[in-house]
Amino acid sequence: MFKLTQIRIRNKIANDPYYRFQSLTEMAIAIELGIKIDVNQAGVDDWLRLPGFSIHQARSLVELVKMGIQLFSLEDIAAAINVPLQRLQVYEPILAFAYYDRLSSLSPEKIDLNRASTVEILAIPDINADLASQIQSDIQTNGKYRNIVDLQSRLSLDRELTSRLMHYVRF
Repeated sequence: MFKLTQIRIRNKIANDPYYRFQSLTEMAIAIELGIKIDVNQAGVDDWLRLPGFSIHQARSLVELVKMGIQLFSLEDIAAAINVPLQRLQVYEPILAFAYYDRLSSLSPEKIDLNRASTVEILAIPDINADLASQIQSDIQTNGKYRNIVDLQSRLSLDRELTSRLMHYVRF
């Protein structure tokens, strides 16, 4: 029975990218499966996979990274969320610390469309003056965009443009 339960948990972890680990044992299974959380690309849901991690801590880390602050070590995470380093050491095996050059075309800086000026929006590839104006007008009329799907549906963007824009925008 124990073996069957462990197999079910292992399958859940392997097949559900949002599965929240209920214990350090489940986190160890994820590590065995090769699962890593890239701290400089993690979203709130990624951080919440870690047992004992709060929504407040997750949001704080995501916001810091969105502001352009990169996390290089466990010490950076501890300082950012104001917890003792020893408390975070259990997470170290599942965390990946990668450096991303924000100016590289391989990892472009994402623009928050809901807060961007016209000049910032025009800097996004594939956006011309008409589309930039349409975006800002739509935000004023209908409110902020929730996500890329909301942007696509409200402006009736074609799928090719939407697939290119998703690499350059955030909400």
